[in-house]
Amino acid sequence: MKIYDVSVPICSEMPVYPGDPNIKIELRESIAKGSPCNVSSISLGSHTGTHIDPPYHFIESGIKVDQIPLNLLIGRTYVVETTSSRIDKSVLKEINLNDPMRLIFKTRNSYLWSANKFVEDYVYLTPDAAEILVEAGIKLVGIDYLSIEQYGSTTYQTHKTLLGNGVVIVEGLNLAEVEPGDYEMICLPLKIKDADGAPARVILRG
Repeated sequence: MKIYDVSVPICSEMPVYPGDPNIKIELRESIAKGSPCNVSSISLGSHTGTHIDPPYHFIESGIKVDQIPLNLLIGRTYVVETTSSRIDKSVLKEINLNDPMRLIFKTRNSYLWSANKFVEDYVYLTPDAAEILVEAGIKLVGIDYLSIEQYGSTTYQTHKTLLGNGVVIVEGLNLAEVEPGDYEMICLPLKIKDADGAPARVILRG
């Protein structure tokens, strides 16, 4: 069984979604400078890199990141690849939605990580597709860039449709080395109390 680490490494040079806090990693105690150990200060937003959107991200009454049941974050997951510039209902017609509880989309986004800057023209999930996924009983949806929503949206309807129906979103995956198919996913966000999101280490086994 092969293990795929589909998380992106967090570093100060990586892209962040416009308006989100910048990443700052600073070595505060250094062995090289005479300290007994190395200790760093880390500052970042709750939606940095590979991260989880719990319902509370857009739904005031929704569950927070530390309240997500682990059985949603661990288990059988289906990776689907699409070459479309957006994931809409026509794309979903080509996918069997009768079986998977967790669905991850691999797109050309996975090759944007090498740019080291935010790219606005990423592949996203349309609101009508979000409605179909909710109706199909999908409980977790993942995508390989910093947002599942179209850049520049002012209504955030994709997020609201998914999160408003209790669907957990995983954003910021890197699926460049992963083939479509069935996997076991282990997705563990930082357990930050009452948080609207948290960076996560995500692996696929298959």
